[in-house]
Amino acid sequence: MAGASAAMMGTETMKARVTVTLKSGILDPQGKAIEGALRSLGLRGVVSVRQGKVFDIEIEDADRAAAEAVLKSAAEKLLANTVIENYRVEVTG
Repeated sequence: MAGASAAMMGTETMKARVTVTLKSGILDPQGKAIEGALRSLGLRGVVSVRQGKVFDIEIEDADRAAAEAVLKSAAEKLLANTVIENYRVEVTG
């Protein structure tokens, strides 16, 4: 069945989250703009803001270690610019 979801076909899927953030020391102009906007809205106590990206991914794989390896490869090749960004992979089940 072309286009059928893994769940419909009985294949095991895992949910994962890849979080990408700027490395410390890298300037974050978008974070600074958000910080300023929060202050202009009257929110007190905001000291600093750093922005990032979150990717929620479903992956067909029954092996947690293999799934993590695939996701780390995806993060290094596409999802994160590892020169200026860190990433974290969490497989949730």
